[in-house]
Amino acid sequence: MSCRKLLLNLRQKYINFHMQTTEEQILTKIKKAKRGTLFFADSFVNAGNSKAINKALERLVKSGELDRVATGMYVRPQISSLIGKLTPTFEEIAKAIARRDRAKIVPTGSYALNRLGLSTQVPMNFVYLTDGVARRVKVGRTTILFKKTSPRNVSAVGKISSLAIQALRTIGKGNATDEEIKHIQALLAKEKPTHLEHDIRLAPAWIREIMKPALKQETHE
Repeated sequence: MSCRKLLLNLRQKYINFHMQTTEEQILTKIKKAKRGTLFFADSFVNAGNSKAINKALERLVKSGELDRVATGMYVRPQISSLIGKLTPTFEEIAKAIARRDRAKIVPTGSYALNRLGLSTQVPMNFVYLTDGVARRVKVGRTTILFKKTSPRNVSAVGKISSLAIQALRTIGKGNATDEEIKHIQALLAKEKPTHLEHDIRLAPAWIREIMKPALKQETHE
């Protein structure tokens, strides 16, 4: 295809796209993404003004094309042949919000303990530290809370080590049992050595002393 024909083809596609209604433009965009992708109302700013976008999203929810996850947040749900419609996890929702805000987040509190296997209790609320905007997001009966903190507290690079630091902060200085410490150290031994070494430097002194043996164990293996 010549450059001229290619340009004409692109121009016609552009014209056709902008002749679509706001609802059609939104539907076109969501169908290009894989099912399970999370969208925000401001994901469609080029489709019209905010009032038109919100009305179009309401119609798409009513028609079943989209599910409303939280205020201003939507998903084109995945469908399982075994259990039907799949809803996004709270972690997926939190990560999507962080990506939109271009922020770093770290699970903390009872959620961090649960993620590390230190607690079997499923938290009713999910708390994240963030270097972005503090916010509270209601998802059904559950709340995802983003607590503003200093960049240092969300600078850990290891998935396990970042959770370990927050879990130990939740347990508190001097409160961790020998069994909990051994469990954390065993998990930390699976962390990438460079990540673990980096994150140890970010931890408070008392947490650092708990984490260091895992680094030595990794080095000797």
